[in-house]
Amino acid sequence: MSSLFITAIGTNVGKTHTTLKLIEVLSKKGFSVGVFKPIETGVTHTAPDATILLEACKKVNKNFTTLSVKDITAYTFELPAAPFCADTEKTINLQSIIEKHEELSTLCDILLVEGAGGLMVPITKEYMMINLIKDLNAKTLLVTPSRLGCINDTILSIMALKTFDIDFDWCVNLYEDKEDFTQVTKPYYDEVFPEWWSIEKGLDTFITTL
Repeated sequence: MSSLFITAIGTNVGKTHTTLKLIEVLSKKGFSVGVFKPIETGVTHTAPDATILLEACKKVNKNFTTLSVKDITAYTFELPAAPFCADTEKTINLQSIIEKHEELSTLCDILLVEGAGGLMVPITKEYMMINLIKDLNAKTLLVTPSRLGCINDTILSIMALKTFDIDFDWCVNLYEDKEDFTQVTKPYYDEVFPEWWSIEKGLDTFITTL
């Protein structure tokens, strides 16, 4: 078993979109795929991202067919904010997240773990999303956007992952400012990161590294 943690440079970048693509590609390659959404905020009735992920997972892994959304999440909160802020009662127990990860890992060949927000999003006062990645010992896929300003955010996230000595790869979700991307961003990536890839074209090659 292995884990792949899907993170991003921030919120609304395409983590769920990428995770769904990974479920599709990995299952077609013969992998038994599982999903885990440790924390989801902005939940009023049911966790939207976790629901989407679980429904997709049920179609390819019989071990997940009897599970509910609560089974693949550790914590959900109503306030759409960083977990530390959304957890107004301070209920988060980090060990519970790790134990849930271990439990779900036994049901699949590869567990796709979708984070909340970006790497430095606080889960508790002193524990960030990047700390959870490190503690789960998960290979990481960093999703970056194609909008103006993404070079700065991408480099900062790459630096953080390297600082924490985390095994990672990164990709671009080509969905914002696509028309401008080839002029305002792609030239730099081509020069500095010639092996950069997009979700639309690089997933098949990426999964060979897992």
